[in-house]
Amino acid sequence: MAKLSKRQQALHKIVANVGTVDLSKAIETVKKFESLPSAVKPFGFDQTVDLAIRLGVDPKHADQIVRGSIVFPHGIGKAKRVLVFCQGPNTAIAQQAGAEHVGGKELADKIKDGWTDFDVAIATPDMMGIVGPLGRVLGPRGLMPSPRAGTVTQDVAGAVKEYRAGKVEFRCDDAGIVHCVIGKLSFGAQQLLDNAEALMSMIRQLKPSASKGQYIRSVTISGTQTPGVRITAA
Repeated sequence: MAKLSKRQQALHKIVANVGTVDLSKAIETVKKFESLPSAVKPFGFDQTVDLAIRLGVDPKHADQIVRGSIVFPHGIGKAKRVLVFCQGPNTAIAQQAGAEHVGGKELADKIKDGWTDFDVAIATPDMMGIVGPLGRVLGPRGLMPSPRAGTVTQDVAGAVKEYRAGKVEFRCDDAGIVHCVIGKLSFGAQQLLDNAEALMSMIRQLKPSASKGQYIRSVTISGTQTPGVRITAA
């Protein structure tokens, strides 16, 4: 096993001393990672904070897949680059709402050639004939417009503004774990707590009726380059 750096040793020591705690205490612990001992090299960037929630579901069954989208009370500290497939009057609407890329077939052709310089793709229903064939490129990257996620919509302005404000989509992976960004390490503890509680509340609301036994198995919070702090599951 590779030897841990001084920084990683300091982080693991903090986590080991804390153990499994409630959400508020876990966030306080993550915030401590900002103020490492002076002998330890600082991170040098504002880390993303992620919540990992292991659920008692079997994603092999379609009726147990947990997915959704959320606009956090305090955003996520980053404005997303939005692409919109639309035509006619919606073109000007999308541009005025702040979309970085707006168009139709010309954008589809660029994407077929491998271009994916955007964070979210939105489409009006009348453009799905053009967007549909892009599933092989956009699907594996989580960028394919979907009515369920709210990215296939007639309300172009509303969708663009939500994603520009940091709307986040989430979906459980093959192991039944939801990974979701809840903000930045520079956020205040209360901001991270509000965002985390909003996500946990939504996850509870999305519990599939087919899920049996304990629904939320474990919860862990971590920074981009930090160990995870385990949270008391509820």
